[in-house]
Amino acid sequence: MFAKEVYIERRKKLKNEINSGVALFLANQEASFNYPANTYHYRQDSHFSYFFGIHHPGFAGMIDFDSGEEVLFGTDFDIDDIIWMGVQPSVKDQAAEVGIQSTMPYSELVNCVFKAKNQGREIHFLPPYRGKTMIELGKLLGVPAHEVKSGASLQLIKAVVKLKEIKDDLEIAEIEKAVDVAWLMHTTAMKMAKPGLVEQEIAGTIEGIALSHGGPVSFPVILSVNGQTLHNHYHGNLLTEGRMLVVDAGAELSSLYSSDITRTIPVGGKFNQRQKDIYEIVLKANVETIQATRPGIAYREMHFMAARIIAEGLKNIGLMKGNTDDAVAAGAHTLFFPHGLGHMLGMDVHDLEGLGENHVGYDEHTKRSDQFGTAYLRLAKTLKPGFVLTNEPGIYFIPALIDKFRAEGKFAEFIHYDKVESFKDFGGIRIEDDVLVTSQGSRILGKPIPKTIADVEATAAQSRDWVRFPGIY
Repeated sequence: MFAKEVYIERRKKLKNEINSGVALFLANQEASFNYPANTYHYRQDSHFSYFFGIHHPGFAGMIDFDSGEEVLFGTDFDIDDIIWMGVQPSVKDQAAEVGIQSTMPYSELVNCVFKAKNQGREIHFLPPYRGKTMIELGKLLGVPAHEVKSGASLQLIKAVVKLKEIKDDLEIAEIEKAVDVAWLMHTTAMKMAKPGLVEQEIAGTIEGIALSHGGPVSFPVILSVNGQTLHNHYHGNLLTEGRMLVVDAGAELSSLYSSDITRTIPVGGKFNQRQKDIYEIVLKANVETIQATRPGIAYREMHFMAARIIAEGLKNIGLMKGNTDDAVAAGAHTLFFPHGLGHMLGMDVHDLEGLGENHVGYDEHTKRSDQFGTAYLRLAKTLKPGFVLTNEPGIYFIPALIDKFRAEGKFAEFIHYDKVESFKDFGGIRIEDDVLVTSQGSRILGKPIPKTIADVEATAAQSRDWVRFPGIY
């Protein structure tokens, strides 16, 4: 939790964006794991946390844009709760910690919402993403739960995106802390990527590092020798010499700010020539687009810059052919690079995307493409100082996609399919950093994580002791 002045200022800025009505923010409820009393580790709603700073269930916040009044709704714990949880701060004390003077029992929330509705006032709320929140909003608003999401306030969505997409110094410092935890996670994975291990041993170790530094992983760990599957959460493969291990993982702090880093490691610690050829192309795309990232430039332009570097690099090693600009314009590069260059990062690893990807990554001047691959860009709009985003180019050899494009005769003038066939066993390579857009350009956040071939090999050569449990794998 930050100082109360931070939350006061955030709510003040929100009130400056909307002139009338009331905004309703619900804290996340507990979510049961396999029976009611056995719940997942609690995770607060990011928007509630941003404006109200409290990381407990059972709360709601209301902001009146006409009067300026702010109310925190919650119910004090009783002795039955205290027996299990220990002494807990009162609702009034928690409200004071975030600069709110007015509190009410949670049971009064329905009456306050009902009163505002009867007065014909607009109830602003953000689109819910959890079933329990949809049900609760439905009861409060008097509409079926399945209709709640369609009633979310576009005005509030746009206001929240405007405020949260620009990170201040406090937020940037938190993200850098999260990247520093990711540094330890990824350098540990590099040292562990030896033949004979099962992926789960590494995945479990680096998830434990995140937990031991104050928070969970910021998303389920992606770690696989089958890196051609972009989000591969299966961790049962045996590591063997000659494979590449894609590790896409980050940490989330107790403040909810996150990191999202990807590194690709040769099993056994040494790149062979074929791996070097592909890796250097991806690294060039990563390094040069970060260097070119600056305010006033559309991130879509950075994506296509990466696409041209990838297409030109693949042409130089005989996998592509023809004019590079024509190949990229046609979309031939999407056989190897079928996703966008990056996304916003903040309190969520895909920051703000729960409000609608088009509201976050696009605007009235930037519209989504319908071209395969290019349509998947999460972030395309013009960059501003204070944006924090990921830069994650990759090259993948996806057998099913290769077969599909070849059978359809797609891009035959740009792709040497016979040679591409010999790469079907390759997997994929992705390199990802977390980047701050500054007033003059950009900078990579956090402690530098090895990514050159020399640095990855040097880190992988360092010993790493770990405990194995015979018979489990």
